[in-house]
Amino acid sequence: MNTPLSIETADFGGGCFWCIEAVFRRLPGVRSVVSGYTAGHTQNPTYHEICSGTTGHAEVARVTFDPSQVSYAQLLEVFWQAHDPTTLNRQGADAGTQYRSIILVHTPEQQLLAEQSKARAAASFPQPIVTEIVPATTFYPAEEYHQEYYEANAHAPYCQVMITPKLRKLEKQHLISPAPQTPE
Repeated sequence: MNTPLSIETADFGGGCFWCIEAVFRRLPGVRSVVSGYTAGHTQNPTYHEICSGTTGHAEVARVTFDPSQVSYAQLLEVFWQAHDPTTLNRQGADAGTQYRSIILVHTPEQQLLAEQSKARAAASFPQPIVTEIVPATTFYPAEEYHQEYYEANAHAPYCQVMITPKLRKLEKQHLISPAPQTPE
């Protein structure tokens, strides 16, 4: 008799959700990654509304994972390396509060682990970390065309400039699995 898997949820924002989603998809033990919006005040926001900067929402990736295969602490380690947590409301050319660095915690244990991880990560960065750590709020999945964006658009200029180099860096650090080869 098979016992049901213990599945947990984690929400991370670190710039464009296409980037964060592509990174977390490559972790063994991650069951799904959904791009979406959270931590704002507008109900059922659209991408157009998010981009206006008036909804308060952040672009995030909701990660569903099997903690027997990948721990929340491992997810946090990848999160710190997958973006620059010292830039306020910006990652590269993407600027605005929707691109802020944020961890949305679902349990008191996640809160503790996130705070401890942030304190340890601070030694790795020359500037102070500005990442928010807040309780998870309502999560709104992004429009369908945002889901698995990198997988469908790996050769698009944004993906080639922003996402592919990030994935290669994390692969070299052995933090994520190699990306599947895409046809030329």
